[in-house]
Amino acid sequence: MEDIAAAGGSRQAEGMSARHVLVVLFDGVQSLDVTGPAEVFTGATQHPDVRSGYQVTTASIGGGPIRTSSGLTLVPDSDLDETPPPDTLVVPGGEGTRSIDPAIVDWLRQRAPDARRVASVCTGALLLADAGLLKGRRATTHWNVCATLARRHPDVDVDPEPIFVRDGPIATSAGVTAGIDLALALVEEDLGREVALAVARHLVMFLRRPGNQAQFSAQLSAQLAVRVPLRELQRWIVDHPQEDLSVPVLARRANLSPRQFARTFTAEVGQTPGRYVDAVRLETARRLLEDSGEGVEQVARRSGYGTAEAMRRAFVRSLGVSPGDYRRRF
Repeated sequence: MEDIAAAGGSRQAEGMSARHVLVVLFDGVQSLDVTGPAEVFTGATQHPDVRSGYQVTTASIGGGPIRTSSGLTLVPDSDLDETPPPDTLVVPGGEGTRSIDPAIVDWLRQRAPDARRVASVCTGALLLADAGLLKGRRATTHWNVCATLARRHPDVDVDPEPIFVRDGPIATSAGVTAGIDLALALVEEDLGREVALAVARHLVMFLRRPGNQAQFSAQLSAQLAVRVPLRELQRWIVDHPQEDLSVPVLARRANLSPRQFARTFTAEVGQTPGRYVDAVRLETARRLLEDSGEGVEQVARRSGYGTAEAMRRAFVRSLGVSPGDYRRRF
């Protein structure tokens, strides 16, 4: 990336106009919520085919240094009150959102509408909601805070599933790394897929996880069953997605009747056997498409779909992209 960085530097020296991206800083901010999107926008600016990229700046109330939740100290570029309206306003999250300076919320309420678009990362959505910016809008945040957001702001349509949500000029994203996915989506919107893909490859990221992709992998989204036989069955399903995973077959392996198995599995795992199997097969297929050179037909068989068409339907329904597009985007 040295030559890309040099090219980006020379263009900035030429004084070409750039989209202003402003990242709000406050004590207790999550450092990755700040640096993740910043690296994406900066990387796009350094791409040799980009003539006018982004100018990324940071600002805090009063312009003073802030301490992140991990203990790092960040020195802002300016005072929020002295910063001109940005093209894109990024509001990160972090532990600091639990006891935020009211001046931050006041600033967002008054100044955020001046930006062309606003993006929050993780619990930054709480600050947007506190400022009244999410009223009547669909939004998401870190899975562990979705209930809090919904309870504090019943006028917000909280969706705990996707990694990011766009509603008009406001975008909200899930925890930490989802901010990178959202930033890549914004870069793709501004500068095109090839630039966003180059940035994603440099960051060793998938371009780009679709916004409607679930926040959790199959194994993380489903709790472990209480009963040992069911826990072992969950692991067996993950290791054997190509097997017959119908309820009657799984019930026999668990030594339960199909009706009792379906009821018990759903109660202990938090989702039906069918949904768990679907999630495991989708995750298996994604991993094979990313890491192996196998053809789509072979991936479909190994992940339990049987045919490429069945796998294609599952990908479009869950991820919004075909298996071929998914592989090309990695």
